[in-house]
Amino acid sequence: SDIGSQKERVVTEEEWLQKWEMGNIGFHKEQRHPLLQKYLDVLLNGRSGLRIFFPLCGKAVEMKWLADMGHTVVGVEVSEQAVKGFFSDHSLPYCEEPVPEISGAKMFQSTSGNISLYCCSIYDLSSSVVGKFDGVWDRGALVAVNPCDRQRYASLMINLVEKNSSYLLVTVSYDPNKHKGPPFYVPESEIKSLFG
Repeated sequence: SDIGSQKERVVTEEEWLQKWEMGNIGFHKEQRHPLLQKYLDVLLNGRSGLRIFFPLCGKAVEMKWLADMGHTVVGVEVSEQAVKGFFSDHSLPYCEEPVPEISGAKMFQSTSGNISLYCCSIYDLSSSVVGKFDGVWDRGALVAVNPCDRQRYASLMINLVEKNSSYLLVTVSYDPNKHKGPPFYVPESEIKSLFG
């Protein structure tokens, strides 16, 4: 369970933006994630009309899928290119407006109103800006967060969810001495200590 050389690894916001600009986005999938399909009932727990959060959303296709089911989807992504790409990939009209509480942030919202994507650092968000969520689909966020920021990330996520929320988390398991990340290796013991 040694995280090896990854402990000190830091990927900057500029590096993430560059990945999008260069099209180096192997983490983006064109198909819905099979684990979300398999565990959708766990996420929804028999409820409809949920507010579902997508941390570090990129242009995840699952956002439209869940919105089409009648849920409200909110995502956060540092790359404006990714956010605009989501709307154009799905031919969804949207409006763009500044977020007064966050300097330089923009919110892109589908004209139907059920998909809102914030373009800013996830650490600029708070429940006073985005509200609280009934569910979270974390397919590539925790494993993308720098290891030194995991506690900060987990604290934010815990603050953003309602008491009876469902949190689906996908991680990857491999020998962290053989790959510098991201995606970063997050041992199960650390997930338990972060989220309880």
